Amino acid sequence: LGNYLLQNDSFFFNMTAANTSSVYTVIMSPIMDKTINILLIIVLFITMVSLGCTMEVSKIKSHIVKPKGVVIALLAQYGIMPLTAFCLAKAFQLAEMTAVVILICGCCPGGNLSNILALALNGDMNLSILMTSCSTLLALGMMPLLLYLYCQGFTNLQNSVPYVDIITSLFMILIPCGAGILINYWRPQYAKIITKVGLTIMMISVVGLGIVSSVAIGGSILTVLSPSLMAIGALMPFIGYAFGYIISSIFRLSQRRTVAMETGCQNIQLCSTILKIAFPPAVIGPLFLFPMVYVGFQLIEALVLIVLFRCHQRFTQKEKGETGCSDCRG
Repeated sequence: LGNYLLQNDSFFFNMTAANTSSVYTVIMSPIMDKTINILLIIVLFITMVSLGCTMEVSKIKSHIVKPKGVVIALLAQYGIMPLTAFCLAKAFQLAEMTAVVILICGCCPGGNLSNILALALNGDMNLSILMTSCSTLLALGMMPLLLYLYCQGFTNLQNSVPYVDIITSLFMILIPCGAGILINYWRPQYAKIITKVGLTIMMISVVGLGIVSSVAIGGSILTVLSPSLMAIGALMPFIGYAFGYIISSIFRLSQRRTVAMETGCQNIQLCSTILKIAFPPAVIGPLFLFPMVYVGFQLIEALVLIVLFRCHQRFTQKEKGETGCSDCRG
């Protein structure tokens, strides 16, 4: 996977004259650039293997037989987030390349971080894992299709997205995911260890890659920390959480918190890798770091929701306990 992505010249497509306004000048040594690329690919590989290790057919059969939850979640994932990205890109009047970055982030499948967040909210872990798995598999067709449709809403974006390369990279992430499924089937005793290690590496890598990349690109990091991108990074997960919950409520789904977490959480490893590998450094500039901004707000907002949920739980239990004691005295 790494050799293919790094050596395939088709990833470095030619930009048209109409897109020259979006080209960023970033001073980054070729060695540092290649190092970041390799690290992103390794992290994505490990993350997808760990995702595959969470897939247990025996535990998710009930959701396959009654797919209402999965269907609603997928509609939320591929309906709300791409539309949100499109509307925010329009509302903030983003430059061409910046709009592409936001759209790619919005069209990405769910990430396995949502599984942990769903668990923290007493959600349905098996449904969350199934939803992440299904959205990852469907990304092979849905992500290029949604990018193509939403790019029509911008004047010069049609030729700015390397659709073939994105499809190829999406297809190739299924290999480590499949390896994880096989490990879980044949060696289930190793699956939990690999999952824990993968999630730990994922969390550390977000911080590590952010630091390494920031040092490599220097002052250009301010592009990603601009008020508009910070606002978009904060609004996207919030809208995903809110509408994921609302849509599942409309359809009277009991696993509302699970759908909310799955909708607001994107696979930022996949997003960062596509942005960094599929676009030349002179074109993408520091914008490949936007998913790091997104995941930061994603975690902060999710933690706030978890704290509020826990407080509500304690208050409700305490109230029930006091009512019960009052009834006993009566």
